[in-house]
Amino acid sequence: MFNDILAALFEMLQPMTLLLMSLGVLGGLFVGAIPGFSATMAIVIILPLTYTLGTTAGLAVMIGVAIGGLSGGLLSAMLIGIPGTPASVATTFDGLPLVRAGHQGRAVGLGIWSSCVGGLISGVALVALAPFLGSIGLEIGPWGYFSMVLFALTITASLSGGAMVKGLIAGSLGVLAASVGEEQVNGVTRLTFGNDALDSGFDFLPILIGVFAFSQLLGDMPTRAVARRSLATGETAVSTRIPHLWALRELGRRWSTVLRSSAIGLFIGVIPATGASISNILAYDQARRNSKTPEAFGKGATEGIIAPETANNATQGGSLLVLMALGIPGDAVAAVLLAALIIHDVVPGPTFISDNPQIAYGIFVAFILSHLLMVVFQLVALKFFVRVVRIPVYILASVVLFYCALGVYAVNNVMYDVWVMIAFGAAGFAMSRLGYPIAPFVLGVVLGDIAEVNLIRAISIAPDPMMFVTRPWSLLFLALAALSVTLVVLTQAKATALVRSLVTLPLLMVVAWALFQMPGAVRPALGAAILAAAAWQLWRAVRRPADAAIPALSPIQSNIATNEADDR
Repeated sequence: MFNDILAALFEMLQPMTLLLMSLGVLGGLFVGAIPGFSATMAIVIILPLTYTLGTTAGLAVMIGVAIGGLSGGLLSAMLIGIPGTPASVATTFDGLPLVRAGHQGRAVGLGIWSSCVGGLISGVALVALAPFLGSIGLEIGPWGYFSMVLFALTITASLSGGAMVKGLIAGSLGVLAASVGEEQVNGVTRLTFGNDALDSGFDFLPILIGVFAFSQLLGDMPTRAVARRSLATGETAVSTRIPHLWALRELGRRWSTVLRSSAIGLFIGVIPATGASISNILAYDQARRNSKTPEAFGKGATEGIIAPETANNATQGGSLLVLMALGIPGDAVAAVLLAALIIHDVVPGPTFISDNPQIAYGIFVAFILSHLLMVVFQLVALKFFVRVVRIPVYILASVVLFYCALGVYAVNNVMYDVWVMIAFGAAGFAMSRLGYPIAPFVLGVVLGDIAEVNLIRAISIAPDPMMFVTRPWSLLFLALAALSVTLVVLTQAKATALVRSLVTLPLLMVVAWALFQMPGAVRPALGAAILAAAAWQLWRAVRRPADAAIPALSPIQSNIATNEADDR
C-alpha cells in the first residue's frame, strides 16, 4: 500500500496534473461561494471538460472542484449571510455575527483551516478504511446490493422532512427514469413507446445538469426584478488579512470539537444518500450541546464555526469511502464522480482498490492535496468574491446555462441531449415548486441501474425470493430500510417513548440477528450491543410517565429537513 501511495503522489505532483487540480479547486471555490451555485453544480459543470483528459487527471480535476465547491460556501455564509451551499448553512449562525463584530479575518481563517483539517482527517480515514471496507463488500452479494439501494432510497426519503411520501415518490420516479431504454444484462427495451431515440435511455449528465443547474437557476429568477438584482446586499468590505497562526492555535485548543465533528462528518458520509447538508448542522448542534458556554453560540462563538466546517469536509471523505469500497455513492457529488469513473471505463466496487490501485490511491492523494490547495486559493477567491456577487443574477445565470447546454451537447454531439436537459430541468423545477425533494429523484436515477443489475443477477443465481431475507447483508439493509421509515412515521405521529421502543424493538432484533450471522467477532458483538441498547431504551420508556411523548422536530432538525440530503 505504501508503494501505491508514493506512486499516486508522484503522479499527482506532475506539473500538468497539479495545475489542472489547482484550477479545479479555484473554480470550485468561485462557484461554491456564489449562493445557489452548489458544489454539486460546480462538479456537474466541469464534468464535460474531463472527457478529453486521462482518467487520473480527469478525476483529480473533479475532486478539486468538489472540495473547492464544498469549501467555497463559507465565504458567502460569513460575509453576506447567505450560505453558498446547503453544506454551509450552520456556518452562518456564528460566522456572520463574528464578521459583523469586525473580525472578518479571524472568521474566514477559522473556516478555512477547519475545512482543511476536517478534510485531512477524513482523507487519512479514507486511506486506512477503504481496503477493509472493500473486503467486507465482497460478502454482500447481489441480494445485499439490491437491498442496500432500497435502504439508500428510504434514507433519502426519510430526510425529506414532513414530505416522506413525496420523497419516496421522487425516488421511485428517479428509478423509473433510469429504467427507460435497454437494460444492461439482457438488452430488453422498456418504456420507449416505439421511439428509437429512447432505446439508449437517458444519459446521466443531461439529467443531472437539468435537475440541479437548470431548475436551480430557474428558481433563482422568479421575477424580472429579482433577476436584475445582485446577490450582495449593500457594501461588503472584507479584510483579506487572515491570522493563520491564531486560527491553528484555536483549532488546537478546540481539539475535542474538531475530532467529534470529523467523526460526525465521516459517519454521515458513510450512510448512503445523506450528505454535508446534514452533517454540518448535526455537528453544530453537538458542539453547542457539549460547550461550556452554549449561550455564546449564535453570537460569534469560534466553536460554532469550527464544528460545521470540519464536519462538512469530513463528510466528503465518508461518501468517497462508500463509493470506492462498495460502488454506492454517498451523496450527489459522489454520484457525479461515479458517473465520471464509468465514463472512463472504471467501475468501483469491492475489488476496485485491488484491481486499480493506481486510480484508487490517486483519488486518495488528490483528495488530500485538494484540501491543502484549498487553503492557498481561498485567499485568491476571497479577493474576487465581492466583485462577483455584485453581478446581476440574470447575467450569471445566462453564462452558466449557456455553458451547461454546450457541455451537454459536446458529449454525443446531438441536440437530443440538450432537450433531455431542458425537459428534466423543467421537471426538477416543477418538483421543487410542488414540494417534491430533488435528492431522492437524483439518487433514484443513479442507483436505479445498480439495483436492476443486481436484482437480475440475484434472480439468475437463485430465483427463490427468500434469499433476500436469508442472506445476512440483505436482511440487514432491509431491516434498516424499514427502521428508517418507521422512525420518521413515529416522530410525525408524536408517539410516546414506550410505543416508539415497542415498535422499533422487533426491527432492531432483526438487525442484530443479521449481524450475528456474519463471520468474525466484531459484527456479532455489535449486534449484542444493539440488543442491549434497545433493551435499555425499553426499560427507560417503561419507567417514564405514559404521557411522555416524543418531542416535535427541533429547529435544528427542521433545518435539516429543509436542506436536502445532497447539494441542490
